Amino acid sequence: MKNVLVVLFLLTGLWACGEKQERKEQEPAHQEGEQHEGEENIVKLTQAQYETAAVELGKASTRNLSDVVTANGVIDIPPQNLVSISAPLGGFVRRTELLQGMQVKKGQILAIIENPDFIQIQQDFLETESKLEYAQQEYSRQLELSKENINAQKVLQQATSEVKAQKARLAGLRERLITAGINLNTLEKGTIVNSAVIRSPISGSVTTVNVNLGKYVNPTDVMFEIVDTDHLHVELSIFEQDIPKIKLGQLVRFTVSNNPGKEYLAKVYLINQKINEDRTVRVHCHLEKDDRGLLPQNFVKAVIEIGANPVTALPSPAIVDFEGTSYIFIQRPETAHADSTSQEEESEGTAFEMVPVTKGMSENGYTQVKFSQDFNVQNAKIVLKGAYAMLSKLKNSEEEEGH
Repeated sequence: MKNVLVVLFLLTGLWACGEKQERKEQEPAHQEGEQHEGEENIVKLTQAQYETAAVELGKASTRNLSDVVTANGVIDIPPQNLVSISAPLGGFVRRTELLQGMQVKKGQILAIIENPDFIQIQQDFLETESKLEYAQQEYSRQLELSKENINAQKVLQQATSEVKAQKARLAGLRERLITAGINLNTLEKGTIVNSAVIRSPISGSVTTVNVNLGKYVNPTDVMFEIVDTDHLHVELSIFEQDIPKIKLGQLVRFTVSNNPGKEYLAKVYLINQKINEDRTVRVHCHLEKDDRGLLPQNFVKAVIEIGANPVTALPSPAIVDFEGTSYIFIQRPETAHADSTSQEEESEGTAFEMVPVTKGMSENGYTQVKFSQDFNVQNAKIVLKGAYAMLSKLKNSEEEEGH
């Protein structure tokens, strides 16, 4: 019995010592894991690396940055600057030299239209002109007879009515001839023609040509389209939640699809009062300066400046993006970089911590930043230059440790 008890006692002691030894072996590994987990956003630079990266430290500053609303749109044309040309009375196209892209001036001949009906209209005009002349002479005779009470008042009234009727008919025929494009000066000389000219009502560029020689065009057919590109404007689509921020006269900066490297300026001129089906509102903007490099229906990317506000900002290079999150680097206080270049500091290096932030508006090389509530903005030494070098070193180190 004594032997059994001795054996049990020895076994219990050995088990307790083994458990204690196991705890001691596991404890450093656990602490090492915690330390590694805490240092995954820490990068250390030696003196040489610090100088090579040209690290510059500083603090966040308050700057007046303009808040903006982003929008898309197109270059548009005012209705009065886009003209569709038709033949008011129809006819056959006998001459035209227009090609798409050609420049035309106001009053320039675009085409010559031939129509047999033109002959009848001119005939009617000349006949009505003669009838009016006779009616006026008859009215004068009847007026003289009426003064001497020789004729009835009814005859004078008939003569007056005839003069008015012929004048109205002649005026109507004159307008039809002008609309058709027939030269009245030539007609007054007694020359009747079977063709008329189509002239350009504006100066601009030909964008559409729908006719060819010999083609018959109806009055409703569009023969040509001409655009005056000297007075283009920008039509933007603004989401309804942003409309309260938009005011008349605000500055608009935009680029176009065919020249993304050049920035143009405009100002908000009109704000539509209707919300479209896609929950956007049209905003009409006038260009600050007309530019011939812009074309109708160019796609536009724009920002509307809605006013400057004081915000906490950093130089844009101080903020780095990684995997969809923005970060800055701050110097760890316990390893503040000193001017000394002793061997001990050279080996230990200066530590920097990568801290997530939220970016806001950007302007003139500065970007608004928003920190977490527990971030000490006043005392933090932020890396203003060299942040990308630190991000590269940090991620490269993690990859090496992973291997």
